[in-house]
Amino acid sequence: MAEDAVAAVQALARRADRVCVLSGAGMSAESGIPTFRDAMSGLWSRFDPAQLASEEGFRANPARVWAWYAERKQAVRAAQPNAGHVALADYGRRRSGVLTIVTQNVDDLHQRAGWPQTIRLHGDILADRWLQPCPSGRACAVAQALPGEPPRCADCGNLLRPAVVWFGEMLPEDAMASAEQAARACELMLVVGTSGAVWPAAGLAAVARRAGAKVAILNPDASEIDDQAHWVLRGTAAVLLPRLLDVG
Repeated sequence: MAEDAVAAVQALARRADRVCVLSGAGMSAESGIPTFRDAMSGLWSRFDPAQLASEEGFRANPARVWAWYAERKQAVRAAQPNAGHVALADYGRRRSGVLTIVTQNVDDLHQRAGWPQTIRLHGDILADRWLQPCPSGRACAVAQALPGEPPRCADCGNLLRPAVVWFGEMLPEDAMASAEQAARACELMLVVGTSGAVWPAAGLAAVARRAGAKVAILNPDASEIDDQAHWVLRGTAAVLLPRLLDVG
């Protein structure tokens, strides 16, 4: 790793008025949460991703999808924020008003590390929502669902589903708009632990660069958006972020 690149990112992190971080699955993997593909192992390896992470797959076999997400939720609850999560939250507290974290991850590790205002592009795996709008137009609380796998509404039979973005679904408009605004406004964007293969999130690096920001990609392996970076630092979030952001 080029020490001059590390020094350049440290210096910019020290003086920038706006810093945006885009975190991906690799950052959570350091805390022991399997990536989406890695989670499709063992019993689940015989299934196509669309069978486990799409509305069509859920409607075809709700119990199967609910069971897969129950395993994933268990892994999230057992995991702990790593040094990268902690370094980001510490940096944000020291430099009030500077940091925006945008995540592609559906876990709550940024929040548990101390950054509750994280922008979630792909939802929250620990939360649930109704599969479809209530046919009676009522806003029934999720907590009112009858127990089951998955739980369902006692009145209309509407099912609960994980509150994540599945294949074929749009990202939450408000979250994506906030992420794009942060990317356009920042002076430094750190892209951490993402392969750059999932769009539109992967396009945020280009948005930031076009708006004049410097872009640093932190990843142990090559990503599909390395060409958008001014600096590519080969390493993991837990190793690099404490070093880059310990800047007062």
